[in-house]
Amino acid sequence: MKLINLIILMPLLISSTFTAYASPQKIEVGTIAIPPYGINEQGESSGLYYELADLIVSNAGYECNNKIAPYARIVKSLKFGDTDLTIMFRQPELDNYVDYIAALPSKSLVVMGLQGQAFENISGLSGKKLVYLRGAKFNKLIDNNKAISKHLVKDFTLGIKMLVSGRADAIIGPLQSIQRAALELEIAGNKKITFGEPLIIETRTPWIQISKKSRAGIDIKKLRQSFLQLEEANTLNILQAKYNAY
Repeated sequence: MKLINLIILMPLLISSTFTAYASPQKIEVGTIAIPPYGINEQGESSGLYYELADLIVSNAGYECNNKIAPYARIVKSLKFGDTDLTIMFRQPELDNYVDYIAALPSKSLVVMGLQGQAFENISGLSGKKLVYLRGAKFNKLIDNNKAISKHLVKDFTLGIKMLVSGRADAIIGPLQSIQRAALELEIAGNKKITFGEPLIIETRTPWIQISKKSRAGIDIKKLRQSFLQLEEANTLNILQAKYNAY
């Protein structure tokens, strides 16, 4: 081969070599720090949404950098594009900032007090102290009712501690998450926590969401197809059973 031809071909050969060994595109994932969806125990991360997001991203051919973080922090980072993808309830304040690519099974949102404290309707919460997850929007009637005192917390574990200590009358959130937090406190403190009858206030749907300001160059169709393939393989049901998150 003539020297001139070799010189011309060298950049192409180098380029193809780097392409062949190039790392897959990295996607920044934020998983809500709410068991059983996002769990961080002694530096080890796990959880239903944590594992599901990892599988969706890797199955689509991307590298996943998955971090468990508080709800409010993920909402903020989605707006700025610092987080590319999350799985959580659809939030009206994010409608202009994310694309919703696939829905998961709906979940019941409830208000519960301890045993002996039951609520027949939302109006019965007037004058009560309600534990509310910081950054979340669960119900407009409750959010706009100034007669309900809201105590913002970073997680449900802290919220239940407020209930048990008498600093709050009720807690609001997904039934499974509240029950999971209570079980963990029972195990840690060897003391049974018994709730009153839950008031179901709404049914909400978790969505796989991608920030519109993502800088990762994500192929939404590819991610959606990845989720559908996992769904067909019964992956979601397997993870739900693993984390008792039906």
